[in-house]
Amino acid sequence: MLRKPLLIFAVCSVLSACVSTTSSGNKTDGVGLTDAENASYVPFQSTYKIPDSPAYVVRGATILTGTGAQLDDASLIFSDGKIQAIGSDLDLPESAVVIDGSGMWVTPGIIDVHSHMGVYPNPAISSHSDGNEIVGPATAKVWAEHSVWPQDPNFEKALAGGVTTAQILPGSANLFGGRGVTLKNVPSITMMGMKFPDAPHALKIACGENPKRVYGEKGGPYTRMGNVAGYREAWIAAKEYDKKWTAYEDKVNKGDESAEAPGRNLEMETLRGVLNGEIKIHNHCYRADEMANMIELSKEFGYEIAAFHHAVEAYKVAPLLAENGICGVVWADWWGFKQEAFDIVRENAALLEMAGACAIIHSDDEIQIQRLTQEVAKVLSAANDMGLEMTRGQVIRWVTYNSAKSIGLEDKIGSLEVGKNADVVLWSSDPFSVYSKAEKVWIDGALRFDRSNKTVRPTSDFNLGIITPEGDRP
Repeated sequence: MLRKPLLIFAVCSVLSACVSTTSSGNKTDGVGLTDAENASYVPFQSTYKIPDSPAYVVRGATILTGTGAQLDDASLIFSDGKIQAIGSDLDLPESAVVIDGSGMWVTPGIIDVHSHMGVYPNPAISSHSDGNEIVGPATAKVWAEHSVWPQDPNFEKALAGGVTTAQILPGSANLFGGRGVTLKNVPSITMMGMKFPDAPHALKIACGENPKRVYGEKGGPYTRMGNVAGYREAWIAAKEYDKKWTAYEDKVNKGDESAEAPGRNLEMETLRGVLNGEIKIHNHCYRADEMANMIELSKEFGYEIAAFHHAVEAYKVAPLLAENGICGVVWADWWGFKQEAFDIVRENAALLEMAGACAIIHSDDEIQIQRLTQEVAKVLSAANDMGLEMTRGQVIRWVTYNSAKSIGLEDKIGSLEVGKNADVVLWSSDPFSVYSKAEKVWIDGALRFDRSNKTVRPTSDFNLGIITPEGDRP
């Protein structure tokens, strides 16, 4: 039986003891706080820090900016975690690491808005299956981040595919599956060390077959109309909860010392966060008619939907999605594995783009996350065969800028623009080619992956003593 050196565990223990669990200036826990104080306290805050890194220049590459443009024979300069300049004939900073990008391509870091890394990790065994809280149809109270296993080897595989940011979602068994979390794809002992600072939470909602299948024999919902009734009942309760807390907060703001805080309810706190615009809805929904129903529901209760995921029939309601500012998050060609997944066209994302809607390609899979640009390429090929004449500059946004927009981070990531985070991927060739590989990956300007340098290839603590740096078992 293989055993890891005791030193590894000792080092990990020391590092764990040194990791702060909250940002400076915040209380360390909620013990002894009143309901009102607990309601304003923000637990599980990010402890991620940008590491010190040299300035980098990638010179003479083909750059897809994520804004729709393609720059040929151009250069990119980044330092201090930010993009400093992009274009031709740039003044190079002193002491910068200069990389010859001739024949290579540069894109923003790839963003997967639908991943279960860490909550359905590998090894994929029952003791690691932490993505679905299948105890009732409404479990908005749970947070996916509390299931994330930072040592999941899937994270490093995704990094090698250029993925710098991932939204980790609960599964889709429930009407309300819980909160999703956005993580930076960096090695960390704790989830908080990966958590994207100040990124909004998501709320995972599921339409259609999944809640019916899971709860149909457990007291419901048994039908799609039962699903909708379940959503409405929950939102009615959330509106009442919001009303009580808003009245209390108004009294406190007016200096009323006799104001008594309503009792806290974790389920309702999440739904209230949606009503207040603090939490973004990411809605598992395949069929066009159900997307229209969910839009009606959002108007009835006064909240917004950020995106429909697995939206196989999004092309049928593309103008409706564009009108309501909702992203269609789709696969290139997954279909037919259940009835609601049958009516797909490979041009789905392209037709959303042509209608002026926000199109996104996602993985929902530990293998597909490693080749998201190739998934985009499938749609690009089908779209151009159809005569839509789309460009690489356009479609790279389906896994960069549009993805960032759906998770509320388009001001920080998703495109290579001066002042934005330096999440950068250097590809060996055209990233839409099956022969292209991510050669180097930077997150906030720090080199996190280098295919040619084994010392810059992170591996999970779980792998230490199990695989060698070359990937072989000892």
